[in-house]
Amino acid sequence: MRVLLVEDDHVLGEALRDHVAAAGHAVDWFKTLGEAMAATETVSYGLILLDLRLADGEGLSLLRALRKANNAVPVIILTAHDQVSDRIEGLNAGADDYLVKPFNLGELTARMLAVSRRYEGRSTPIVRLPGIEIDQAAKSITVNDRSLTLSAREWAVLEKLVERPGALISKAQLQETLYEFGAEIESNTVEVYISRLRKKIGSDRVETVRGLGYTIR
Repeated sequence: MRVLLVEDDHVLGEALRDHVAAAGHAVDWFKTLGEAMAATETVSYGLILLDLRLADGEGLSLLRALRKANNAVPVIILTAHDQVSDRIEGLNAGADDYLVKPFNLGELTARMLAVSRRYEGRSTPIVRLPGIEIDQAAKSITVNDRSLTLSAREWAVLEKLVERPGALISKAQLQETLYEFGAEIESNTVEVYISRLRKKIGSDRVETVRGLGYTIR
């Protein structure tokens, strides 16, 4: 998914960006409240990782603005402030989860998956389709009881398609999943990864709706 990281600590921000990107997500990292607010106005994010204390304001200002605009994007607060009152304020403002620094990166990954599942209305990281089982937590997939290996970008495309099996996903939505701000977008990237997925999971499982996008059966 496309993740917005709002963190003004350079060392921690780099570590978080690299960790989330290694899991196959496109990451936009901004260090100021103003940049983050502008980004949310132009990109539809799958998840936001939000620091509270920023040089130009409070992260909660962004969270409250999103919720006031009825934007339900999942938000996980990342902060060094561990007071119960801080956590209550963040959750009441509309946060979906709250992690106190320092935290384990593996725990962050698990919490991201859990929040995403709740947002998608699923109670388990397992997605089952006829002949296919996808474990998003373990990053494993079996097709007709045969284990497959997918690249990070193949995973990103597959996970976007199975968010809502049967729903139409546009090329632009898949590009948003694959690319962060500033990345050079190659015109045929989506087609390349769709083709690779078809070769691995079956050519008839991913359908092209000409001029509109793709859907997984």
